[in-house]
Amino acid sequence: MEQGYLTLETGEVFEGVLIGAKKDSLGEVVFNTSMTGYQEIITDPSYAGQIITFCYPIIGNYGINAMDDESISPALAGVVIGDLCETPSHYQSIQKFSDKLAQAGVTGIAGVDTRLLVKTIRSRGTVRGYLSHTKKRELPPVKNTFWVEKVSTKKTKYFKNKGPHVVLMDFGYKKSILTALLDEGCAVTVVPYSTPFEKIKAIDPDGVLFSNGPGDPMELKKWFPEIKKISQHYPSLGICLGHQLIALAYGAQTEKLAYGHRGGNHPVKELSTGKVKITSQNHGYVVVDSSIDKNVFEITYLNVNDKSIEGLKHKHYPIQTVQFHPEAHPGPNDTVHIITEFVTQIASLGETRYAIK
Repeated sequence: MEQGYLTLETGEVFEGVLIGAKKDSLGEVVFNTSMTGYQEIITDPSYAGQIITFCYPIIGNYGINAMDDESISPALAGVVIGDLCETPSHYQSIQKFSDKLAQAGVTGIAGVDTRLLVKTIRSRGTVRGYLSHTKKRELPPVKNTFWVEKVSTKKTKYFKNKGPHVVLMDFGYKKSILTALLDEGCAVTVVPYSTPFEKIKAIDPDGVLFSNGPGDPMELKKWFPEIKKISQHYPSLGICLGHQLIALAYGAQTEKLAYGHRGGNHPVKELSTGKVKITSQNHGYVVVDSSIDKNVFEITYLNVNDKSIEGLKHKHYPIQTVQFHPEAHPGPNDTVHIITEFVTQIASLGETRYAIK
């Protein structure tokens, strides 16, 4: 294996050996605290343009299977790991982790002191990094940061089923969200992120789910009016980026966290019951508490660690949003009931529509 380097824009250099695709790669360096689920993580479209650092020390031990990809093609910029396992042991394994990266055209680096790297990110904040066979004195600029456009579907897709019809607005959705809706009996139409209200109206769904996705939600500012119209007219659920977009469409603001929430072990408090749920999360931005109009939205969930907003519920329309992933994959199923309740709600509302203000 070839010697490689991860150079941070703040000057730190981390040595290791290159794995996966044999090419240089630039991206935002983030870390994920999950102990398992590396296949789902590297194929999650929300990581578009990012270099993922895995906190768990050994990666690749159970290989890659044929079922757990969250997208057709990984969109991440790179992977940083400590110990690479090249001899996976699992009855469903069909491929090694390093071969999966090479096949997807993703550069990785192994043998890195990931504990030190994560400490650096936590002290510096999220920084850009460059993966290469040589050290870099200066990092090149990022040419395009509008990642949603890169990962969203280019055409409408329909999945037939017997239950309520849900439109899935694709800002970079995980396959597990679609699977969760289908498992609830929903017929699902996946549409591009830029689909306007009039086209949604022509599809005539029973409800709309605004998906997760990569990047800064303010990149989608021009679509806020359409998002507001859609959510006012149809029962809506926003997940992750979808949560942020709905909040922004109703006048709230977002801000970037120092190093984000990424992993399958984030505790959130359900304010209606006082119970704490362990959730799967992957985001770098949050809705600003002070920017929320409390006459319009009720806060439903708070992050236990930093008290950031994890969920909202509209006081007049059937709109709910969550910052975490109720469908998990990877992660716990503590909050999967949110999707079940959403489907139950739209089924009970039937053909009822809400007048646009």
